[in-house]
Amino acid sequence: MAKKRENIKLKSSESSRHYYTKKNKTSTPKRLELRKYDPELRKHVIFKETK
Repeated sequence: MAKKRENIKLKSSESSRHYYTKKNKTSTPKRLELRKYDPELRKHVIFKETK
């Protein structure tokens, strides 16, 4: 049986910072875009899913 949850890497759109999280592949097959805090820039930016 295939795993439903997968570890993914989120990369900041404005710096080189990464976040790691899990996502459910069946409920969200598209790539994630989350607005999270970037400690390098000290503000919230968009983080996009990468491979």
